[in-house]
Amino acid sequence: MIENAAQQPPATAEALPPEALPATARTAAQAGGAGSGGRPGAGPRAVDAQSVALVSVFAALVVAASVLPGVPVGALGVPITLQTFAVMLTGLVLGPLRGSLAVLVYLLVGFVGLPVFSQGASGLQVLAGPSAGYLVSFVLAALVVGLLARAVVRRAPAGRWVPLFFAAAMLASVAIVHALGIAGLMVNGKLTLAAAFRVDLAFYPGDIVKNVVAALAAAAVHRAFPDILVRRPARSS
Repeated sequence: MIENAAQQPPATAEALPPEALPATARTAAQAGGAGSGGRPGAGPRAVDAQSVALVSVFAALVVAASVLPGVPVGALGVPITLQTFAVMLTGLVLGPLRGSLAVLVYLLVGFVGLPVFSQGASGLQVLAGPSAGYLVSFVLAALVVGLLARAVVRRAPAGRWVPLFFAAAMLASVAIVHALGIAGLMVNGKLTLAAAFRVDLAFYPGDIVKNVVAALAAAAVHRAFPDILVRRPARSS
């Protein structure tokens, strides 16, 4: 009996019940289980090398959309560009964290002096112009539309992604981009609320079209790369 007992391996932490573990070990074990949610591999995408590459690619996409010639609107000359299309597509594809980070990288590149804003503008002086409200809205818009897109991909069937993505993009456009854009027109353009609202109305037709295209493109990306936004749980064989 003594010999058999001596040959038995010592009990490991995995074999002990939770109440027999030290407090620190028990906390770590509980945190590990809570982090996975009971499903290995489930949850939002972590920041890794792929995320860095995607942020860089989509920041470049926003730059490319911004440097294309715009169409000036109204007496203040605020241009219609593809910026909002790129911002919405970035948030819809990358989600809230990486999407807003990609847009923030674009803004920082312009603020330090590279001519990546519409009509070749750059530097902090753009914040004194009439389009400042639209520019500063982009990060928040990408964050909000990214949150909505993540909820859509997690909970809605793929057949409903396009209309839900479009609704998310329009909500972010109206509640954030247009609202802050009107505020910028009033502050920097010295317009009344009614006059700023009339100037802003000219952007709605283009934004509707751009958001439709962004929703279609985002749905296609998520179908082709289902793990790009939400990490899928590992399937048991």
